[in-house]
Amino acid sequence: MIGGHLVRLIERHADELTEGLTKKMRNSERAAEFRKAPQEELKTAAREIYNHLGDWLLSKTESDIEVRYTQIGARRWSQGVPLAQFVWAFLLSKEHLFAFLQREALLESAVELYSELELVQLLDQFFDRALYYAVVGYEQARMKKAA
Repeated sequence: MIGGHLVRLIERHADELTEGLTKKMRNSERAAEFRKAPQEELKTAAREIYNHLGDWLLSKTESDIEVRYTQIGARRWSQGVPLAQFVWAFLLSKEHLFAFLQREALLESAVELYSELELVQLLDQFFDRALYYAVVGYEQARMKKAA
């Protein structure tokens, strides 16, 4: 599995990552409207990614990402979260995960380095697609309400 030990590391620390991310979001002025969203819902969404990262990266299809993240985008629109803050939350999530990996991942060989680079590429692709579909869902919900 690409970056298997790193994925397992993330999954083992899912609760820690979730708590850290939700704290960052609560303290970020760029995500101030997220304070109005139910905090347990935000924790559940973050934990869903961290606990099942291997599935999201290797088993789920782009269609799975589309379905899940258009729902999330529509939900954030219905909660009144501005699009810029919604995008910021995604960027913060990605940065938080990468910072964790930099802090915690100890590489012992060139093979592990290559594996980590592949994992970073997959993570980047996942977050980019998730963000795209979340914005699509957000915009669809906004346009439906306007119609």
